[in-house]
Parts: sequence; structure tokens; C-alpha cells
Amino acid sequence: MPERLFHDVASIDYPVIDADAHVNEPPDTWTSRVPAHVRDRAPKVVHTDEGDVWSFDDGKRTRPVGLTASAGLSYLQYKPAGHTYEDMRPGSFDTKARLADLDADGIFAQVLYPSVTLAGAKAYGQDRELQLACVRAYNDWLAEFCDGSDGRLIGQSVLPTTGVDDAIEEMERGMGLGHRGAVISTFPNGGLDPQPEDHQFWSLAEEAQHPIAVHIGSFLRSVPPAVNDLRSRAFLATAGASKAGAYTIPVASDLVFSGIFERHPDLRVLLVEANIGWIPTMCEQLDDMFMRYRWFTGAAEQMHELPSRIVYRNIWSTFIVDTVGIQLRDRMNIKHLLWSTDYPHTASDWPNNRVTIERNFRGLPWDEVKLMLHTNAKELYGLDWIPSERS
Repeated sequence: MPERLFHDVASIDYPVIDADAHVNEPPDTWTSRVPAHVRDRAPKVVHTDEGDVWSFDDGKRTRPVGLTASAGLSYLQYKPAGHTYEDMRPGSFDTKARLADLDADGIFAQVLYPSVTLAGAKAYGQDRELQLACVRAYNDWLAEFCDGSDGRLIGQSVLPTTGVDDAIEEMERGMGLGHRGAVISTFPNGGLDPQPEDHQFWSLAEEAQHPIAVHIGSFLRSVPPAVNDLRSRAFLATAGASKAGAYTIPVASDLVFSGIFERHPDLRVLLVEANIGWIPTMCEQLDDMFMRYRWFTGAAEQMHELPSRIVYRNIWSTFIVDTVGIQLRDRMNIKHLLWSTDYPHTASDWPNNRVTIERNFRGLPWDEVKLMLHTNAKELYGLDWIPSERS
């Protein structure tokens, strides 16, 4: 019997799971939830003549509402600033509206990440009390946003960068809130180098089978040069390079050689919005360098399996549009590849992601497409309540 191939979305008879979507946190997310004495330093929306702007730590840093609120707009309407909460789609922050947007797009469930603090908890500020209050406020709001969705909205708690004990406490609290994974932007100790005290955190995540996610643009040893004019071609260079793996490969390499996976072989780490085309090249080069340099670096005494084996076993990755990566899927662990929409950010094709699905997957084995659109995310997050077939 000839192999069944995927040609169009009409053949999809299972719920599609979007492995990376976002919220635009409501203006009062933090000001209505943090203690009064830190409220002035919590993130807040400032209304200006040029649109809404998020202010952090009492104005020490600002971020305009722009490219994170693009769902439903044409490419001609994209702009890095000038949007307001009045004109963005309510699906960014309202549960009922989000479910309606999912239905319009043919998506059953979404795994959710932030927008305002996409680069991690340090965005709230370095002060421990402020950061912890803001992290808790976001995780509480996200749980409320997911509540009432009948399991279609899958929350991920954001973890603080104020030390291992704080990270463990908030991860456990997030599990209690119903979040199915956790987002880190540093090692659990709060720095960019692994420390022995991190193992208590990794042990908990490993035992609970709780996925740990790193979103693109965070966990970076060196921050890319700032592009002062987002309307310039320099921004295009930065954006294109990031989606090709420029900022993910260093993070993945650091994690592979950090030593955590030798001690925690069942740990699940997810690279979010990373795409996948870079994975085979990175694995080939990491293996080659390991084989050549393991003796004088001391790695031969510490690592007893190839870096590519660690990637294959322990690392998952989400992608949006990556036809090159899909063609190289035989050189990756196909069970660790998860498709996503990025709603409501600019990479999203809402409400026409069914067209994007056909563009990505046409001509591939039908069973492999189901892995990337449904099964892999369902198994990674333990979403047992989502059926394997549409009723």
C-alpha cells in the first residue's frame, strides 16, 4: 500500500495544537496585583500621542505596543509602535475572544508565552522584591486567563532570576496553578553559567516531567547590538538572523555542554520560536569539535555521549515557517519538533494558518505531519484530555 501523504488541511482529523502563542498582558496585570509599596515600579501602560507604551521600573525602561499586537493586520499595517489596547484584538487578553480566534483559525489549543516580558523576569528590574511580585502577578493572571478554556489554553509560568530557591518555589507554585511548563531566561541560579546548586531545580523539573522553555531573545551571553531604528534594513538583518538560529545556537550549545543532561537524562528543555533548520548543522559541528577537542578540554572525562545524542534526547524546538528544516527532519528527532503560530505577533498568519500549514507540510508523510501538529505537543505537556481524533 502506498504511503499516505499530506496534501491539504481537509485531511486533518485531529485537534491542531499550537506550541507557541502569546498574550498581550492587560494594562492592569501588575498594578492590580502587586503590593502597594512596589506598585509605582511595576509595569504599567502609559498612553501617549504615539500609542500605548509599557513603562518598567518607574520609567527606567519603556517598550511601545507595536509588533506584538499584529494579529489580523496586513503586512502593510505592521509598525513597531503606535498601537493601543483599544485597537488590538481582544483575543490578546480576553479568554472568550481568544477561543473565538482559535476557532476562526482552525486551531484547537495553544501553549502560551508572554509579550510584555518576553525576554524574561529581568525585565521587571533587578530588585528581588519587585521581580518576585511581578512574576507572581503575571503567573496568577495567566492562570485566570486559561481558566474556563476547557483545557484549550496551556499556561507556562515565568520564573524569576533571583536564585535557585526562588525559581523552585515559583515553579512549584506554577504547577499548583495548572501551568504545564516553565520559562527560564537564565540558569536557575540567576546567572548565565551553571552552578552546582542548580541541580535541585533540574531534579524537580525532571521528576515532574515539567518542560523548561527558553524563548528566543533570552538566555543570551551577549546581547545583540541595539537597532535604534526599527524601520531600517538593520532591523531586517537582525530579525532574519534570529529566525535562522543566530541567537538560539549559542544558547543550545551552552545547554548541551553545561553538564545538566548527563546528570538529568530525562530533563525536557524546549527552545521556543527557534525554528529547526539550524539543528542538523549545529549537531554535526558540535560532534566534530567534541571528537577533536575533548581531550585537551577535559570533556572526554566528563561527557560519554555525543552532543548530538543529547540534543536528540533532551531538546525540543518549535517552528513557524521552516520548510528547509522540515526537509531535514530525518536528521533530527521528529518527535521533538512542534509547529506554532506566534499569535498575535507578526510571525502569525492568523486567521489563515491553514494556508501556512499546507505550505509547510504538503507532500510529507501524513503520520509525520500529525506528530508536528498534534502528538508531539500533546505528549510533551501531558495533555491527555485532548483527544487524538476530532469528534
